[in-house]
Amino acid sequence: MTEPPPELPEGPAPTAGRRRRRHRGLLVLLVLLMLAAPFAAAGGWFWWQLDPPGGRGGGVTVDIPSGTGVTGIGDRLHATGVIGSSLAFRVYVGVSGGGPYRAGRYKLQRHMGVRAATSALEKGPSILKLALPPGLSLEQIAARVGQLPGLRADRFLALARSGTVRSKYEPAGVDSVEGLTYPDTYVVERGESEARILRTLVARFDEMGDRVGLANTAPLGVSPYQAVVIGSMIQAEAKLDVDRPLIAAVVYNRIRAGMALQIDATVKYARGGDAPLTTDDFALDSPYNTYKVKGLPPTPIMTVAEVSLRAALAPANVPFRFYVLIDKSGKHAFATTYEQHLQNVAEARKKGLL
Repeated sequence: MTEPPPELPEGPAPTAGRRRRRHRGLLVLLVLLMLAAPFAAAGGWFWWQLDPPGGRGGGVTVDIPSGTGVTGIGDRLHATGVIGSSLAFRVYVGVSGGGPYRAGRYKLQRHMGVRAATSALEKGPSILKLALPPGLSLEQIAARVGQLPGLRADRFLALARSGTVRSKYEPAGVDSVEGLTYPDTYVVERGESEARILRTLVARFDEMGDRVGLANTAPLGVSPYQAVVIGSMIQAEAKLDVDRPLIAAVVYNRIRAGMALQIDATVKYARGGDAPLTTDDFALDSPYNTYKVKGLPPTPIMTVAEVSLRAALAPANVPFRFYVLIDKSGKHAFATTYEQHLQNVAEARKKGLL
């Protein structure tokens, strides 16, 4: 008969090796957490830069010059407080495939964050330039307005001819602001309407009219509006400022003498386009054809620079009734008699100017 086997313990007792393996596992986990912590912090920082908490700050204007790259744009946005980090901007643009962004002026807000800033940049400049040099007709101005985002040339032109927006120098019975807008370069914010732009152009013209004394035309024998008409013809005909008061004198002298003005620019306005005039053009049946109709055309034919309007208000005290281009510089030769004028014309033809 054998002895019974000894009783076994309920479970194996922990060994030193097992304890060491557990410690190593904890150490590995700690190391992994330490390695992951910077990445987690960087990720949190990046997301913070994309959409920073809290409300946005005040408005700020940021200019993006032509040729500025992503780095330069990010630096400008950071310098003006729009974003918190230029690096985050560069990373986000690279990951999202954004850009390139158009040069121009942007109306943004401080603390708007990288995501909102790039969204605004994608829409293009929020502050645009509208360049309107002297000598443009309403149709030409409308075409330039129509090139701006969200604006239409036909709407602008219809409004400008409707009488809805009026100049203080626009007489009753005239509904078009042809020639009654101020030539300049304007800053237009995205979202402005055609009506608001037109009101600005007309208001600026009225300011100029007040500045040059347009209301005081009685000594000249014309109304303020007629002085603008004369100014528009001077604008079209003169190439040099020195000639403007002389051309103004020719216009007034011919009006007083009952002569047809014979201003080529009015015929071009009647016909339209910039092509050279033909014999058929001078036979056009139009109130703007100053070769057939005596007196002033019914409206201005283009916008007027201040120097041309001042010339219309202060014509030179000379007896000239004729002029012709006499030099490549744009200088005109002036004459009192038709015989003198023919001599000037012959000289101009010898020079190949006619």
